[in-house]
Amino acid sequence: MIIDIHTHAFPEKIAFSALETLEGNAHIKAHTDGTMLGLMSSMDRAGIDLSVMVPVATDPSQVVKINDTSIRNNEKFFEGRDPHRRRIISFGCMHPDFEDFRTEIYRIYERGIRGIKIHPAYQGCDIDDTKFLDIIYYAASLDMVVLTHAGLDVGLPGVVHCSPEMCRNVWDRVGAFKFILAHMGGWENWEEVPEFFADTGVYLDTSFSSEEMDVLPDGYWSEEDRKMMDAKGYMDIIEALTPNRILFGSDSPWTDQEKSLAFIKKLPLSQEDIDRILYKNAEKLLGI
Repeated sequence: MIIDIHTHAFPEKIAFSALETLEGNAHIKAHTDGTMLGLMSSMDRAGIDLSVMVPVATDPSQVVKINDTSIRNNEKFFEGRDPHRRRIISFGCMHPDFEDFRTEIYRIYERGIRGIKIHPAYQGCDIDDTKFLDIIYYAASLDMVVLTHAGLDVGLPGVVHCSPEMCRNVWDRVGAFKFILAHMGGWENWEEVPEFFADTGVYLDTSFSSEEMDVLPDGYWSEEDRKMMDAKGYMDIIEALTPNRILFGSDSPWTDQEKSLAFIKKLPLSQEDIDRILYKNAEKLLGI
């Protein structure tokens, strides 16, 4: 069993344009066509059993529509009515400027959504701002997972809305809850992760953090700048937090799922610990 806790796909009618824009902004290469069928093909190549799509609302007007799509996708997954979608489930989304967030979060909770994705960088708000704290506190009160982009963002150079220190502020303010920090706790802030999270119950996902970025051949990224974390960097964080709090995630289509999976499997860990990272921790969090 392998669960990818962090993937993306777009409706077919906007997938091409969405990927083209995002690739251009970040100067990185997509590894699928951005559709759910593209994600399924990637999963087949990698041998991944279940992927979790984590949608992002860049404007509050998008929240309800995106969440409706997630609800429909999950209904098909759990009822087994669509053979192309039985291996993909969706989180919901929330935006810090969405006014009636409690009603919307409760609505998707009632419809079986297990978590929400937030993205402070794209949503232009610090994660420890009151707007996000209120949203997170309410989602936590329903025992929902909150997965956030953490650290810098490859497409928004210099924008800092979700540093490790800010995420620690959230943990201290809200209390223990199902909190997942993407990109091994803070993209390009990895040296700070053990300091801020070793004594918490925060989870990290492995998405878009291993080896080096697959970049466009436009010369934007230097060979040095495209590097991310090697096995030693990973092990420093895993030893501080323990394998019980690490979740496999790829960030597909922005990394190749097969390549991301191979990196985790080669880490100097016991098979039991590898299994925790690849699916057991996610099963516990998702209740599946």
